[in-house]
Amino acid sequence: MSFHKICVYPEQVLARKADEITNIDGQVHKLATDMVETMYTASGIGLAAPQIGVSQRLIVADMRKEGDGELITLINPVIVSGEGHNAIDEGCLSVPEFTAEVPRQAEILVRGVTLDEKEIEFTANGILAIVLQHEIDHLNGILFIDRISSLKRDIFLRKLKKGKLQQS
Repeated sequence: MSFHKICVYPEQVLARKADEITNIDGQVHKLATDMVETMYTASGIGLAAPQIGVSQRLIVADMRKEGDGELITLINPVIVSGEGHNAIDEGCLSVPEFTAEVPRQAEILVRGVTLDEKEIEFTANGILAIVLQHEIDHLNGILFIDRISSLKRDIFLRKLKKGKLQQS
């Protein structure tokens, strides 16, 4: 296992759509293991491969800190459907020192592939639904700041320009 540097906005890998994983081999298993270690070291609850500079469709999430769930690793995840509305203050390891309320679906149906090559489909709600939407957005080149109001995004960009937010 090894810790990776987390890419920070405006690094270009964060703005690109990640590539599908077509072969689940040892490299994908190592990537998943490294992502979990990086997520834990950075005190995150979710991480997408582009956040460590790897443009592949792989996410990890661990809700146990929130008192619920288990470690989830998904390859090529997609949101099949969603309903309802939820919005909480979100932060992101790739957008340090900034949070904003982001509109999300309250319940989603997610499909993906596990590391042991099994296709799975499950319903997520609450904070897990938010985390999965956030991480899947990363795979599509979307950051949470892309989903907030233009006024809040302008505030973020002004703070970043004035050096009031830390960048790596």
